[in-house]
Amino acid sequence: MSQKVVVFSQIDANILEKLKAKYHVVSINPKLGDVNEQIRHEVQDADGMIGSGRLLNKENLNTAKQLKIISTVSVGFDNYDLAYLNEQKIWLANTPHVLTETTADLAFSLMMAAGRKVTSLDAWTKQGNWKRTVGSAQFGQDVFGKTLGIIGLGNIGAAIARRGFHGFNMNILYHNRQEKIELAQAFNAEYCSLKDLLSRSDYIVVAVNLNAESQALIGAEEFGFMQKHAVFVNIARGSVVDEQALIDALKFQQIFAAGLDVYAKEPLQTSELFNLDNVVTLPHVGSATEETRFKMADLAYQNLVNALEGNTPKYLVNSKFNSF
Repeated sequence: MSQKVVVFSQIDANILEKLKAKYHVVSINPKLGDVNEQIRHEVQDADGMIGSGRLLNKENLNTAKQLKIISTVSVGFDNYDLAYLNEQKIWLANTPHVLTETTADLAFSLMMAAGRKVTSLDAWTKQGNWKRTVGSAQFGQDVFGKTLGIIGLGNIGAAIARRGFHGFNMNILYHNRQEKIELAQAFNAEYCSLKDLLSRSDYIVVAVNLNAESQALIGAEEFGFMQKHAVFVNIARGSVVDEQALIDALKFQQIFAAGLDVYAKEPLQTSELFNLDNVVTLPHVGSATEETRFKMADLAYQNLVNALEGNTPKYLVNSKFNSF
């Protein structure tokens, strides 16, 4: 009998067909009722799981008897109870690197859209307000030659720095848990404290992983350090930022604008953010291009197959347990 794989979210159709050709595949379908109940039922005899965007923990995995791997089609893994997976000796694999460049593209899109008031001016124009030469109320601010502060100089942070330094002649500042001297030399980047970065940067991009240290990293005090013309961009995780403090900073014009792709609660259905014209709000689309999503799904597929064939997946989150 072939091994069983539970697909717990939508994945690339081509990858799904490859899975079906190799394994007994069951897909979780929200239209069929309670998702967690479906997961509890299906994982009882499952060998692997693949997907993204769902909370997986003891509550919905405790019926699993032979689960070897969860392969997430994402870089982030805060939706998974890693302590429980380690306890149960279940591998968790992710898909780093393949979304680096496209996410950095989006960060720059948000910087430029917020800095140049792209979305608000688009709406203003479509509403028939362009009746004469624009005035200062419609002015944005330059990106070229400004100071870019990057919080988190990992792969994505470095890709953003490369775009800023080589493409826009920007002065690069960065804050990281540790200094990255060799990497930073490529962008002539200056390592500094978080407070220093916030107070000196014209554009600030958050690109950290979500962990105990980064939870609520940016709050009212941090927004207070920023310059009034600062543009704040978050492509990391919503929980890295105190969302109400951000709303207040925008509402009371402590900062010039913000560009957001992530939020404390997703999907974001209602928010005070929607009433503000100095914020660009995107629906968590950092990796949402056809090319990148396919690469992510394909890498997740490879991770899954490696585990089910008795090999160690290439990208393990809980790699210290690779002797499971």
